[in-house]
Amino acid sequence: MKKILLVEDEESLVNVLTLNLELEHYEVETASTGSEAIKKFDDSFDLVILDVMLPELNGFDVCANLRKKSLTPILFISAKGTSLDRITGLKMGADDYLVKPFNLEELLLRIAILINRPKQSAEITDYSFGDNSINFKTYQVIAQGKTLTLSKRELALLRFLITKQNEVVSRDEILDEIWGKDNFPTSRTIDNYILNFRKYFEPKPSNPIYFKSLRGVGYKFEIKN
Repeated sequence: MKKILLVEDEESLVNVLTLNLELEHYEVETASTGSEAIKKFDDSFDLVILDVMLPELNGFDVCANLRKKSLTPILFISAKGTSLDRITGLKMGADDYLVKPFNLEELLLRIAILINRPKQSAEITDYSFGDNSINFKTYQVIAQGKTLTLSKRELALLRFLITKQNEVVSRDEILDEIWGKDNFPTSRTIDNYILNFRKYFEPKPSNPIYFKSLRGVGYKFEIKN
């Protein structure tokens, strides 16, 4: 069952949408404020439906916050329907923007398209976690306040782990994705990359909180929400 986070403060609309989404066999969780949405969100959600005008934190800011840590599709629904509003929403990282009042059938169609499309992991360009930030387009890396230069393969592995955030990935998955099926580095090669990432990005490399190794299983980039 696909899982949706519905972020809307209009109770009557929440009730109608929740009912109809559940009839379409979606699991729905709701949040009525921007800050509540950020607290509830994690990578178990397949889609976020997000209003713009929210208490505490507006939808644009919520979208920007979520996009820093996840590529989960985001669909704006809003009464703010000017071209500038739609452009702002898309610039913040949203995948679609639907103006209220909208046709329910159209909303359900857009939801189905976003949820069922293949994940575009390669699209991620900027990512921040802890005191670290990476721009995969400019190759600028700030780690613990220091500017670093990483190799292309380091950046490729880093991007891959980030797109698989909180998932365990096997050595074979990493080899196929980063080295290709015709290259056969040793298991120590990947271990050394992970050790380097800990030196770069972990507050205490000897006690990692982001880059985890699971003996005999694989590796995981972990972010606790």
